[in-house]
Amino acid sequence: MAVSAQPLPVTETAVPAGRDMPRSVSVLIFARDRGIFVLWALIIGVFSFWCAPYFATLDNAMLIANAAALTAIFAAGVGFGVMTGVLDLSLPGTAAFAACVTGWLMTHGQPVWLSLAAGLACGVLVGLANGLIALRGFNPIIVTIGSLSALSGLAAVIAGGYTFPGLRQLQFMGTERYFGVPAPVYIVAALFGVGTLFLTRTRDGIRLMAVGGNSEAVRRSGIHADRYRVLGFVLSGLCAALGGLVTTAVTTEATPEASPGIIFSALTAVALAGVALTGGRGSLPRVLVGALILATIANGLTIRGVQPYWATVVTGLLLLTSLGLERVIQRGVSNRLMSVANLSVHNRSV
Repeated sequence: MAVSAQPLPVTETAVPAGRDMPRSVSVLIFARDRGIFVLWALIIGVFSFWCAPYFATLDNAMLIANAAALTAIFAAGVGFGVMTGVLDLSLPGTAAFAACVTGWLMTHGQPVWLSLAAGLACGVLVGLANGLIALRGFNPIIVTIGSLSALSGLAAVIAGGYTFPGLRQLQFMGTERYFGVPAPVYIVAALFGVGTLFLTRTRDGIRLMAVGGNSEAVRRSGIHADRYRVLGFVLSGLCAALGGLVTTAVTTEATPEASPGIIFSALTAVALAGVALTGGRGSLPRVLVGALILATIANGLTIRGVQPYWATVVTGLLLLTSLGLERVIQRGVSNRLMSVANLSVHNRSV
């Protein structure tokens, strides 16, 4: 009996993998999933030549890694949320709130470990509150904007409108270097290592990604999708709190100011990494490289004596270009997979 030739879903799994995958599709998928690593290598090559001999040195590499650390932490928070299908805009407020809670406890004689634990707990609680409110049917973007405003106000209330200066007890995770490597770099390495293992090697991490891709399909399969949406908010809030604490450690003061530049830089890194804002697709290593690209561009232009605002211009143009290429590549992959899938069904029906 002939099989009706129905179009298969446009995914990489709709066609044979490995050697049977058409070469054109394999090239496009490589460009989509690994193109950001090639781009970073090209940027490093250009600046190594243009800024010789100052750019391609170990000391400068440490400067770039340290400069990228804070952006990377907040970008991880945005990435966790986006991969789950939500965009958390409350990160700057969460960071300021966690920092001020930690600063208040430390200036009132509490141990460093307890103060840090309380700051991280604030991030978890904020993420949990955002997630539970969003589950009531409210738009997550509106919810997190409201949280951003409320948390910024609470941080100012805790700090009395000022800052908590002189928090030198946190230098061990801010300005200290271990074996020549800045402390924030170790924190970023641990965060992205654990986060990548969680998303790719654990059942909950894989389900979290699946919820971002198609929450209704996950729900119909018997998985509690809402639980994983809340988990995405919690992980985002935890990363925001960690970013606020590392910022406090670097500057040795806790400030209630919720800088909008935090979310801009984090979103830029995530977008450069090709993480789908609709959820379900992305990887933390690419997000990390996105943050490193931003720091590399700023560092190279600074070495050449170019005004800092040009780094913003270059980054914006690079972002627009990458978004355009992402769209073209994804469309090419979908069209070719559709053609191959339909051809495969046709051959089986003959």
